[in-house]
Amino acid sequence: MIAPPDQAMLLAAGLGTRMRPLTLHTAKPLLPLGGRALIDHALDRLAAAGIARVVVNTHWQAPVVQAHLARRTAGPAIVLRHEPVLLDTGGSVRAALDAGDLADAPFLVVNGDAFWLDGPSPSLARIARNFDPAAIDVRLLLHRTQQVHADVGPGDFSIDDWGRPKRRAELQIVPYIYAGIQLAMPALFAGTPNGAFSANLVWDRAIAAGRAGAMVHDGLWFHLSTPHDLAEAEQRLSAGDTGETR
Repeated sequence: MIAPPDQAMLLAAGLGTRMRPLTLHTAKPLLPLGGRALIDHALDRLAAAGIARVVVNTHWQAPVVQAHLARRTAGPAIVLRHEPVLLDTGGSVRAALDAGDLADAPFLVVNGDAFWLDGPSPSLARIARNFDPAAIDVRLLLHRTQQVHADVGPGDFSIDDWGRPKRRAELQIVPYIYAGIQLAMPALFAGTPNGAFSANLVWDRAIAAGRAGAMVHDGLWFHLSTPHDLAEAEQRLSAGDTGETR
């Protein structure tokens, strides 16, 4: 078993094309929800989980993201990594590992647009609980597809009796969607290509080797892909439907 991780990577480099026109002049993680930028919600939750250092990659509207983060006065130390060319969700992590920005130890990876509310216990603590690097290289946080207030299609994964994720087969409907948070070992990215690649590459490799785990989120999670998704999430927060206080 591992001690709780104290490092993370927050993915903030994407173009956010499906969120246009809101992202024409700003990065998606800077969009406000509940009176604060999405990236601040994620960083605050990482800080509450004991994360001392967060690597944040940037590309689209990088100076705006950097200026926003420079105004933060609390929370984890931030290491900025600018990507002149997008490296995707896997290549970005591999580059941070190669540069030594992520230490040779377990780390969280959080999507810059991830917004979640914890259930009975904090999800970032739960995902690290009983994580055994001798048995798995990655644990994915999943959410129940039927509970998502957005069009997320037929889902991403099922989970077997041993807590291992399984990809959706063609024409299959599965109960879980990836919730934008993973706990990974550096070994997950060993032997990956230089340059851009999706995290799906390493996940599929780990699933095939029986070295991937999954945990179901027991709180609320918001799929924020389009302006409509963001507006609905804002409405639910404002109406007090979530129990979130501001």
